Amino acid sequence: MRIGDAAAVGGTTPRALRFYEQRGLLTPQRSASGQREYGAEELARIRAIRELLALGLTVADVRACADKLHLLAVEQPVRCSRARPASPAATVVDRRLALLDAEIARLTALRDALATRLSSDPPPRP
Repeated sequence: MRIGDAAAVGGTTPRALRFYEQRGLLTPQRSASGQREYGAEELARIRAIRELLALGLTVADVRACADKLHLLAVEQPVRCSRARPASPAATVVDRRLALLDAEIARLTALRDALATRLSSDPPPRP
C-alpha cells in the first residue's frame, strides 16, 4: 500500500507519515523505484502512534517507547507491572500521568478561585 492509502487508513496525512519516519517511529519498506510501501504491520504501528498521540503523549514520548508499539496492535490493553523495574514505556507513561495530574490540579484550583470570586457578594461602593 502506498503512502496516500496508508495515511487514509491510519486516519492521518502523508505528511504526518513522513514526519513519523523522520522521527524514527516508522520504517516502511521501499519499492524498487524508492516509493514507500506500507503493510499490515506498518498500518498497526500507525494506528498505535495515532492512539498514543491522541492520549496526550508527545512524539518524543512515543519514540521513547517505540519498541513497545507492536503491543498496541492487539486488542488487549498493555499492562505494566510495578513489581519489576520500570520499563522505558512505563516511565514515559508515569511521567505523562504526573504532568496531567499536575495540570488537572492547577486547572481545578483556577476554576475554584474563579467560582469563589464570582459567587461572593461584591464589596459595597463608597
